[in-house]
Amino acid sequence: MTTNLQVGEVFSDFALPNHQGELVQLSEFTQPSLLDNKLGFLDGYPLIVVFYRGFFCPRDRQQFSQLVQFQQELIVNYCQLVSISCDPPLVQAAFRAGLGAQWTFLADEKRELINKINILDETEGEYADRAQPYTFVLRPDLTIYKIYNGWFFVGRPTIDELRLDLRAIMQANSNYSYEAYNTPAVKQIRIPQQEWANGTLPLGANGLPIRRGIVRSFDFKTGNGVIAPLDTEEDIFFNFTAIPGEGYRTVNPGTKVEFEVVTGKFGLSARNVQIQN
Repeated sequence: MTTNLQVGEVFSDFALPNHQGELVQLSEFTQPSLLDNKLGFLDGYPLIVVFYRGFFCPRDRQQFSQLVQFQQELIVNYCQLVSISCDPPLVQAAFRAGLGAQWTFLADEKRELINKINILDETEGEYADRAQPYTFVLRPDLTIYKIYNGWFFVGRPTIDELRLDLRAIMQANSNYSYEAYNTPAVKQIRIPQQEWANGTLPLGANGLPIRRGIVRSFDFKTGNGVIAPLDTEEDIFFNFTAIPGEGYRTVNPGTKVEFEVVTGKFGLSARNVQIQN
């Protein structure tokens, strides 16, 4: 029984519970980030989908031990990985923790997706009705770029093969080149350090309007935040580079700030964000 999917087809945008029991749509993994949206980089990112038999399979454990070594690279190259089996979330969570894996595990307990793409294994002697070990590499729109049939272990992709697949997909993105970031519009939002090299300019010195507000949220991992202005209900986005200073700057939610407002193609953003006492 071989999958009925082919390269160039669109993979099903299924919703499955993750290892924490939360329902997740597959397309959520490929969406552009909040900063990407503000910069107009709307391509999104590739996704690796790994179907596996289960925790009991030595070949799956070997494959996943390699993926654990790859996961830090995936974080810095912005690509995504999910693994899918018919084990329930609690079992997946235990397997994931034992591996030291940080990516998302999805549970197809009813075998709906596994049956839909025709990869149900009816020969497994230890546990019934398992997924055949396929790996799919998907473009951001879930179009299939590569299919690996891992029935024999040599059919499963190596890390080098996955890296080449991801590179080929990423090279088509509008933000892949340095030049895409070296534009006045982008540098108004993702502000180069040179802007603050000679100190912080007074608010309004460059002619931009000045507003006051309170930091509604700040993601310490991505460096992106949202300000709630005092005079309107429209939230204003900012990247950590909009805070004058050196290094990686952060600000706590609830902090009072004064800032300049930039009006761009994709909405408002803040720059020269200064903390107020």
